[in-house]
Amino acid sequence: MQISSAFNTLPPTLADALRRNAAARAASAAAGSDTAAEFSLSAETSTAGAPAPASFGGALDQALRAVSASQAEATRLSEGVLRDPGQVSLEETMVATQKAQIGFQSALHVRNRLVSAYSDIMNMQV
Repeated sequence: MQISSAFNTLPPTLADALRRNAAARAASAAAGSDTAAEFSLSAETSTAGAPAPASFGGALDQALRAVSASQAEATRLSEGVLRDPGQVSLEETMVATQKAQIGFQSALHVRNRLVSAYSDIMNMQV
């Protein structure tokens, strides 16, 4: 499976999880498995205690946490610029704000695609 350059605009944790899922499916197909690989929606934890993105749900959870963290960082920097402009770089603040905005837009697009897929499945006739 070839990954396009537009794929690089996704949050890194989501992009890594999608790459691992694609590799797992390719390995499953190469092994001759006639059923699709099953992905659990529960967040698995590794020995380090951090959620492992072994499942789609875990990857989605990690990506949303990363987006939330980038928004918190942008807010922290913005408040720092307002309090004391000499202590925090305006350029750094603007870059962090743009990163948070791009991450949020990516998460919003993923959510819209999931809702659309759910609607399509629910409208299928059995």
